[in-house]
Amino acid sequence: MADKLAFSAARFRAEREGDWVELEALLDRVEKKGPKRLSEAELIALPRLYRATLSSLSIARETSLDASLVAYLEGLSTRAYFILYAWREAWGRKLAGFFAAGWPRAVRGMAGEIVLAFALFVAAGIAGYALVTSDPAWFAGIVDDGMANGRDMQATPQFLRESLYGAQDVSGLEVFATQLFTHNSQVSILAFALGFAFGVPTMLLIAANGALGGAFFAVYVPHGLGWGLLGWLSIHGTTEIFAIVIAGGAGLHIGRAVAFPGERSRLAAGAEAGRRAALAMIGVVVMLLVAGLLEGFARQIVRTDAGRYAIAATMLALWLAYFTLAGRGRHGTR
Repeated sequence: MADKLAFSAARFRAEREGDWVELEALLDRVEKKGPKRLSEAELIALPRLYRATLSSLSIARETSLDASLVAYLEGLSTRAYFILYAWREAWGRKLAGFFAAGWPRAVRGMAGEIVLAFALFVAAGIAGYALVTSDPAWFAGIVDDGMANGRDMQATPQFLRESLYGAQDVSGLEVFATQLFTHNSQVSILAFALGFAFGVPTMLLIAANGALGGAFFAVYVPHGLGWGLLGWLSIHGTTEIFAIVIAGGAGLHIGRAVAFPGERSRLAAGAEAGRRAALAMIGVVVMLLVAGLLEGFARQIVRTDAGRYAIAATMLALWLAYFTLAGRGRHGTR
């Protein structure tokens, strides 16, 4: 009988010890260097090895295997539990990780949808410009009176020029700027939130916002103020519109996953896409805050086209470099 028990214990250990040793090695690395030093495959293996060890512990207890083995498995399971469920990374490190890698990787993961959203925005802008130019009555259908605030097809060149380069007051362009920022923020949030409906509402919102910009250019361009309007908008627009495009891409990313889930269920595909899109949207909020600062301060201080374009180009270059290069480390090459 004793020989049989010894044989069973030896066989039990031989069949399962590989998982214990692998789990112990991973735990040692996490405790010494942190979870970021593990590869993606190792991170996926960690909970599987933990469950396998728990199963071994349960069997060892029920079959009354030697006490030293039970104690070893208990200790190993306890360590794994705290690593998986009780360990928390410091908020500072989480925040640094988000900006250093998490956000740019999420944006790169939706690159196709972001390019599509940008193309739609530009195409809608061209369409809005063409419609208002061919028939000024279209302006009222695209831009409501509150946002236009006198900047319509009947505005004089002097009024329009003053709106771009003159001293601002709360009753003039500041109101329009605040309305524009609020509008764009709402579009960003809705473009993301409505992505689950196969991305259709998202595309409509992006198109409507692009047409809005095109309609305003149809007002300013005939008076030779198109470049001035572009500079006035771009000083914050290269950040704000970039944020809208990313939000639109996030909504389309979810919509594409729901419409074409592949071998997964629609719920599973949508959930996976939603996690990436939500991560990108946290960054969109940051971009909108930066745009608000540029809109509230830089544009009021800088009133020349050259200065505005210089700031706009700098911000665009910084965002493009950040999203292209940041987070391309050992385990994040996307």
